[in-house]
Amino acid sequence: MRFNCRSMFRAGAATALAFSTPQIMTRAALAAAPPKLEIINTGFYRFMLGEFEITVVLDGMRVFDGPHPTFGADRDAGKVQSLMEANFLPSDRMIGQFNPVLVNTGTDLILFDTGNGPEGREFGTRQLASRIAASGYASSDVTIVAISHLHADRSNGPMDGDRPAFSQARYVVGQAEWAFWTSTDFTGTPAAMHAAAIQRKVLPLREKLAFISAAASIAPGVTSMVAAGPTPGHMAFLLEPAGRSLLLTGDTATILLLPGKPDWEVYFHMDKGAAASSRRRIFDMLAAEKIPFIGYHMPHPSAGYVETLDTGFRFVPVSYQFLI
Repeated sequence: MRFNCRSMFRAGAATALAFSTPQIMTRAALAAAPPKLEIINTGFYRFMLGEFEITVVLDGMRVFDGPHPTFGADRDAGKVQSLMEANFLPSDRMIGQFNPVLVNTGTDLILFDTGNGPEGREFGTRQLASRIAASGYASSDVTIVAISHLHADRSNGPMDGDRPAFSQARYVVGQAEWAFWTSTDFTGTPAAMHAAAIQRKVLPLREKLAFISAAASIAPGVTSMVAAGPTPGHMAFLLEPAGRSLLLTGDTATILLLPGKPDWEVYFHMDKGAAASSRRRIFDMLAAEKIPFIGYHMPHPSAGYVETLDTGFRFVPVSYQFLI
């Protein structure tokens, strides 16, 4: 019998069709299941840092228009668009993520920032309490709540209706932050939303509040650091268990690409020049000392490193560094 390439191809194609047809029909039948279109995440990421147990808890995600002019407020929209496209990101839509951090020191269970609270339900957040529970803790286990600054996405969570959401906790807030928000009338300004949240959600806990400044120890191995700019009293928190280090940067890094453009302005930062100076100082320290960080608005699990690159920095997300 004689075979040539063409006849072999015809035979192979016929055989392939015979075998593939039932599979194609099966797949078509299975495709009737509706796709899951909602944004889904398991909700928390846990690792050990020395003797500290760190749990990054995703309060939720929200889709926004942008990133311009929220990010790159002082730049031409085209430059921001080009930057996003160069990094394989949409130029007209972005996802905001909110990542409080739970730290078990062995003595205290410290919650850093409290998320969007009940008000966040309408746009997909308010997941903090349920995800703390999913991670194995109860809200009543929290002994200290440390708030980096008093924007509403940090300060909407302390009260659940007319009851404290973290019933056994004492609260730590920067003295400069508290003085700013309680000594000024913000009616009719863009900051009015935050001021209203403070009145409803933080002021009822006044007797449980402790006020701190820079380099204050809120628990053994946990120290505050001034990072002003997003707000006048904005703080970062340095964790140093057993010779290890990790910085909780709050709003210092707000979106994935900000480390690469540390001088670009963020619209909602109250003192944009001070915010850029804080970013430079903190990213320089993190890069020089190879300290990992967790950024509240960075992509969940929001942990990584920065290294110097050109005139800015490059974000390097964690993979398995903390797991072995």
